[in-house]
Amino acid sequence: MPRALPARRLPRHHLALRRQPRRRDRAASQPVRTSDLVLALLGVVLLGGFALLAAYALTAGRLAS
Repeated sequence: MPRALPARRLPRHHLALRRQPRRRDRAASQPVRTSDLVLALLGVVLLGGFALLAAYALTAGRLAS
């Protein structure tokens, strides 16, 4: 009785879309948005403010006791 499937699979040639290789410098060449700079500056100012507030609270607590 013959086998239903051959023992060796026949190679299938898939048609693949040819893609252009990605350039690594493409992401670095995009200009920086002003909103990103503003958000980064705001984050730095807020972190500095929290650090100053924590330092004041620690020193004020030690002076009171």
